[in-house]
Amino acid sequence: MKHRYIKNVATLKLDADKCTGCSKCTEVCPHRVLSCSNGKAQIIDLDSCMECGACSSNCPANAIEVKKGVGCATAVITGWLKGTEPTCDCSGGSSSDGCC
Repeated sequence: MKHRYIKNVATLKLDADKCTGCSKCTEVCPHRVLSCSNGKAQIIDLDSCMECGACSSNCPANAIEVKKGVGCATAVITGWLKGTEPTCDCSGGSSSDGCC
């Protein structure tokens, strides 16, 4: 089963112009969010991104940007810890509660 998180909130961004096609991002991504074809990486499933930062930390070309510890990964973990449903609702205005 593919991991799915809250839709359309992941902070993952890829600059294809900087990408060298080394495929390191695809090797380290735990949910296969990225793919490499025709010599360039591409985001194939943004909603499966848990924002762990493995892709950006391993990209030698600095072509990938992601805000680690925000959005779905934090929302899911906070939900588990508090016994609530995960949420990325930013209506509270606090960035300390896992808001993306």
